[in-house]
Amino acid sequence: MAGRKLVGPEAGALDLGVVFRALADEHRRSVMTQLAADRSDSERGCNSFDLPVSKQTQTHHSRVLREAGLIDEPDYGNRKGIRLRRADIDKRFPGLLTLLGAESPGGTARR
Repeated sequence: MAGRKLVGPEAGALDLGVVFRALADEHRRSVMTQLAADRSDSERGCNSFDLPVSKQTQTHHSRVLREAGLIDEPDYGNRKGIRLRRADIDKRFPGLLTLLGAESPGGTARR
């Protein structure tokens, strides 16, 4: 059964300042780095990112990323998914996902 999708801003309304504030947190950046590395853009579960934070904090991080327009969150009632908005991000901020892909999961750029 398809769930409703919790949506962020339209692609043309993505704001660089809001995106940068969302990416300033190391945990949210880690989620984005993992999503950017998965070129299949498959949907992942909210708890599949192995963040060292509570479930409530993971939910908060997902909301911030969604409200910044970086992810979509299909809501299935008893669980939510996360999917990268790759096409929208690439169109509005070319190269951003490449920069995230160059960052290691620990939060530092690869050398």
